[in-house]
Amino acid sequence: MSMRHLRFLRYVDEVARAGSIRKAAGQLHVTASAVNRRIMDLEEELGAPLFERRARGVRLTTAGEMFVRYIREQTGDVERMKSQIEDLKGLRRGTVRIACSQALALDFLPREIAAYRAQFPLVQFDVKVFDHERAMGSLAAYDVDLVLVFRPPFLANFQPLMSLQQRLVALMPADHPLSRRKTIRLSDCVGYPVALAERSLGGRQLLAEILARSNLRFDIAAESNSFEFLRGMVLRDKVISFQIEIGVVESDELVIRRIDDRDVPRADLVLGQLRGRNLPVPAAKFAEQLARVLEGMRPA
Repeated sequence: MSMRHLRFLRYVDEVARAGSIRKAAGQLHVTASAVNRRIMDLEEELGAPLFERRARGVRLTTAGEMFVRYIREQTGDVERMKSQIEDLKGLRRGTVRIACSQALALDFLPREIAAYRAQFPLVQFDVKVFDHERAMGSLAAYDVDLVLVFRPPFLANFQPLMSLQQRLVALMPADHPLSRRKTIRLSDCVGYPVALAERSLGGRQLLAEILARSNLRFDIAAESNSFEFLRGMVLRDKVISFQIEIGVVESDELVIRRIDDRDVPRADLVLGQLRGRNLPVPAAKFAEQLARVLEGMRPA
């Protein structure tokens, strides 16, 4: 397949993402008529419509959905081929596209990217920080090559590469009354204000399942989709928050305390890709690095 042909196939992909020929043309910096003409040429060649034309945009037909999936697979293979060529030239160029849970965004993933780029400084990273549902959706849509997420939802063609059990821990100010204990029970937190992640996030969902069974009621001072905000609340408003252990960085002002295993079961942090997907060389090498590091974090 020629690069020129791939460029025309990208028109279809862009229209599918935008839901509008006009909007896609703007993203592609070509005229709407040129995009429409190329799509019509493809539809004639395939003998089936790819889009339903509507008054307010377009929507993929069943044939269109199949064709877009094919396009994204082909694009991924081309990117891998390009990176392999660069790899042979010794340049180690390319882009690693990964979606991760917020817990990985503050310390773990930046640390691993820095270690990787120390060896391959010409490789770039495109990192999406999403909740686990959106991260898996971006993987299914070929927007990213890898995911590193806590409690990933089911995806039929998902291929786990490595998983690491994680426990929930409590974050609290260093001078909080509960900080004197090495391990706490969730019932110990009742009566103290807490700041919780919003309900779309995996750790909050795990906590909600436990609370529903235990009949405990927390004094919720704040909820947020930002772990940075929750950390700020712990430091500024002396509240307790909860996060998986890999994502927490202690300081002189902030400490973590383990929650008794009787209260909170562990769940998996999972590194994965789409099954059968040929990853670009930089992404494959980064996945190998992450798998090694996660394996090294398993309890002895």
